[in-house]
Amino acid sequence: MAFDVETKENERKMRIDMMNDAKEMLEAAGLKDVNGYDAGYSVGMGIHEMGTARMGRDPKTSVLNGNNQVWDAPNVFVTDGACMTSASCVNPSLTYMALTARAAEFAVNELKKGNL
Repeated sequence: MAFDVETKENERKMRIDMMNDAKEMLEAAGLKDVNGYDAGYSVGMGIHEMGTARMGRDPKTSVLNGNNQVWDAPNVFVTDGACMTSASCVNPSLTYMALTARAAEFAVNELKKGNL
């Protein structure tokens, strides 16, 4: 498997904007001599990359069905951020936990029925 990914100008500008916004908020809260710092970013440094195993309704356009089950390998479930094609600006861990709980319940029921 190969990935072709890079950080582009918009992402670099967003980092600067976030740093400046954070500095502004801290100063508005009364802090003095606030200095921003950006050590840069490389792909893979973030722990919430997502979207490599899209969830969908059609095996021709997605890797996972609505139960986070791999279309071509029904005994495999993917419950991390790979199923999500996008995210909000907050930590997605609770969503991962909910997806995992739902997929686990589905898998247990399918095992009991003898389908897995």
